[in-house]
Amino acid sequence: MLDTLDDTAVRRWCAGGLAALRRHQGEIDALNVYPVPDGDTGTNLVLTLTSAQHALALDLDNSSEGERTAHGRVLRLMARGALLGARGNSGVIVSQILRGLADALTDTAVVRGRALAAALTVATDAAYAAVARPVEGTVLSVVAAAARAADRAGSDNLTTVVRAAASAARDALAITPTQLPALARAGVVDAGGRGLCLLLDALLVVVDGAPDSGAEPPAPVVPAAAGPVPVTARETGSDEYAYEVQFLLDAPADAVETMRAALAAIGDSLVVVGTGDDPPVWNVHVHVDDIGAAIEAGIAAGRPYQISVTRFADHPVPAGPPTRAAVVVATGTGLATLFTGEGAVVVSGSPSTAELLDAVRATGATEVVVLPNDPDTQAVAGLAAREAETAGVTVAVVPTRSPAQALAALAVRDPQRRFDDDVIAMAEAAGACRYAEVCLAAREALTVAGRCRPGDVLALVEGEVLLIGTDLAGTCRNLLDQLLGGGGELVTLILGDQAPAGLGAAVEAHVTRCWPFVEVHTYAGGQPHFPLLVGVE
Repeated sequence: MLDTLDDTAVRRWCAGGLAALRRHQGEIDALNVYPVPDGDTGTNLVLTLTSAQHALALDLDNSSEGERTAHGRVLRLMARGALLGARGNSGVIVSQILRGLADALTDTAVVRGRALAAALTVATDAAYAAVARPVEGTVLSVVAAAARAADRAGSDNLTTVVRAAASAARDALAITPTQLPALARAGVVDAGGRGLCLLLDALLVVVDGAPDSGAEPPAPVVPAAAGPVPVTARETGSDEYAYEVQFLLDAPADAVETMRAALAAIGDSLVVVGTGDDPPVWNVHVHVDDIGAAIEAGIAAGRPYQISVTRFADHPVPAGPPTRAAVVVATGTGLATLFTGEGAVVVSGSPSTAELLDAVRATGATEVVVLPNDPDTQAVAGLAAREAETAGVTVAVVPTRSPAQALAALAVRDPQRRFDDDVIAMAEAAGACRYAEVCLAAREALTVAGRCRPGDVLALVEGEVLLIGTDLAGTCRNLLDQLLGGGGELVTLILGDQAPAGLGAAVEAHVTRCWPFVEVHTYAGGQPHFPLLVGVE
């Protein structure tokens, strides 16, 4: 049992909280019906705490030893890591709870019960301040109840205060369906609040040495009618808006206030929070219909980056024939499935002009983007585009040279933009994605990386041989190190039909271990000739 919360205890809390969230990730995703029914709150919280854990592991803090206490420095690292990696409303709010704790406890010499209770109140205020229009029945209600109970405990015993907070949080979670009709209709409790309860239970394990008898129960639910859960309308967030826009922002506080007002005028579910550093980094989250206007507001304030846009699956899609479509050239069952899932028409092999023209016509759209994924196919695509335009179909060719670039281009596609602007955005996204291929040499040759022999493993970056090796997995790992040495936030791995079992997992594990702030997506592409295709954004 701990008397005080020191830096070691904070590190153990972060690790324990992350482990608990991972164990319950699927459960929390299934609870997610507010503010949007996207089923990813558990995933968002895991990613948020993973970023906090990475920040603690790297321990990148430039403050001098005398500037803050040891536990305060670790809390600052944890809070900053959580904010920079925060995903979705719940992730952002939890990052602010951590920031409030750090702000309150940094200069506290010894953290006992009363100090922690006061810090929970500061954390609650920070969480509410981060949300433009706070709603009860969410994680906000849960943290507020925890703070009130901690204060009412009136004790300097750390375990007593944490136990009171954790217990009150679980009680508050149980009544969230009475506060939000959407939760009651679905027969679930608030997903973000459930995640916070797990974090408080993990803290109790750290300070008490054993879990509370009521810790980590099955998620409380209210009685629900038999049969499938009905589709419910969202109560206050994003009922009218189709997209979630989120980005990090480097900007001064006064410019952020101007941006906040601009975003509030065009959307809802607005959350803008900063790290508290000098200069600060801001995490911006909003639901809008006009993606461009939201990003432009960020540009007007400062430098937005790590921009992500998510379309809400439950937003009504206009009926009628499509006006815009995409045609992608790709070979491999997995790639075909992947691009079809992105709404594209897939043409395999090395298509002729006629085959591409048929694919364009088959979309039934009046505006079509073609992604050739190969320099040779690009010329054929250009011919097909000119032929299609004689029939009244506007076709633009985005010069992608790899399926990884095509995925990057499709990720930013927005049918609400003007077609020309959409093509430019897709081309920019493709151009910003560095691509690489790994294959086996078919014959002896002299390359820019040296002489290769049949059977050697070749790693090509944008068409040029960069590495020659004899071990496939080792060459793939070296390739990723070379690529990420030049920067990158997102790695896409596409496994071919010749990829041995375990290759994707081995490369992904290497990136996670050696480049902890890089996100990795792995797909089974099934493409011939290339056991691995790589994209780095």
